[in-house]
Amino acid sequence: MVGMFLVPFAYADGPVTMVFTGVNGANDGQYYVSPYSGTMNGQSVTLFCDDITNGVTFGQQWWANVTNLATAVNTNDFSQTRYGSVTGSAVLTNPALAYQEAAWLTTQFASNPGDLVNLQYALWDIMNPGSRGADNLDVQNWLLLASQNYGTINLDNFEVVTNVAPLALTGQVQEFIVQTPEPGTLALLICGMLAVCAGLLRRSQLLA
Repeated sequence: MVGMFLVPFAYADGPVTMVFTGVNGANDGQYYVSPYSGTMNGQSVTLFCDDITNGVTFGQQWWANVTNLATAVNTNDFSQTRYGSVTGSAVLTNPALAYQEAAWLTTQFASNPGDLVNLQYALWDIMNPGSRGADNLDVQNWLLLASQNYGTINLDNFEVVTNVAPLALTGQVQEFIVQTPEPGTLALLICGMLAVCAGLLRRSQLLA
C-alpha cells in the first residue's frame, strides 16, 4: 500500500506521460484559466499554465520532461524548459527569477478564487511580458507581488512540465507548473500508511 502512494512522487526521474483532463470553468471569455486538471503517469495533478503561446486540448496526451525548480535554480540548468532554453524567450537571460515568480503566483490561486483571470494573466505575462496584462492594474499588482515575494516559497515543491525536445516557442503543447507535496506532508502520509499496514498485519496474525 505504501508503494502505491510513493508512485506519484517518483515522476521526476525521467519523461512522463501527461494527459490534460479538465478545467475549473473560470474563463476570460476566450480562454479557460488555471488551475487545470491532468494526470502524470496516471496520477492526478493540478496544472498551472505559464505559456500563452501554445495550446492543449481536452484529453490530449503527450510526453513531457519534469524539471524540479530547486534543482534548476541551484544548477542554473533550465535546458528542459521552454522559456529557459529556447532562443527568443523574453526571460532567457534570467529564467530562474521568472520561474520562481511564476511558482509563487501558482500559490495564490486557491486563496483568491475570485481573481483567477488576473492571476492567469500575470502568470502568462511572466514568460511573455505584456501578452495579457499590459494595461491591467490588477495584473500589474500581481506581478509586483510576485517580484517581492517569490523568495518565500520552497522551490523543492514545484516542477516545470515541458514537452520533450526539440523545444520551440510556438507550435507545441503548453508548459505547466505543478505543485508537489511538501516533504512534511509526504512523511505524514507515509507514516499513516505504515500504521495502517501494521494494524492490518497484527489483525491477520490474531485471526490466524
